[in-house]
Amino acid sequence: MYTIISGTNQEGSNTLRIATQYQEILTGMGIDARLVSLAGIDLNRRTPELARMEEELLIPAEKFIFVLPEYNGSFPGSLKTLIDLSDIHKVWKGKKALLVGVSTGRAGNLRGMDHLAGSLNYLKVHVHHNKLPISSVDKLIQADGRIHDPATLEALTHQLNEFITY
Repeated sequence: MYTIISGTNQEGSNTLRIATQYQEILTGMGIDARLVSLAGIDLNRRTPELARMEEELLIPAEKFIFVLPEYNGSFPGSLKTLIDLSDIHKVWKGKKALLVGVSTGRAGNLRGMDHLAGSLNYLKVHVHHNKLPISSVDKLIQADGRIHDPATLEALTHQLNEFITY
């Protein structure tokens, strides 16, 4: 099972739209892909809701796909808090991760992906080398909440195909 994590707690974010599109593509390939949204989740402490998410979506995952918005040159604190509150040995150790950066600027959150990769490596997560920066996401997402740009979709599909065999 793959677990896709929308790396922000902001409601209605472009990050969640991209994460949902990743889920749809994987499901279309016949891969069981679950989606975790941090929106509306209390990340101030380890709650029963968080423990349930961990048991149902995080621990069973073989691979993770992190979709990360750029927050002040890095990734959101809500995602870091999720990692810190989880059972790091059961959830993360020895698993594989794919990183997707999302920003309205031109760098597609390259720094944030590097920051998260460093934290994940510390937790003994194997991070795939092909980190996809999606720049100007606000211009790429159409009214239906999806990306239709052929070059971006090609890069996204290429990244997923590599990760599937990783």
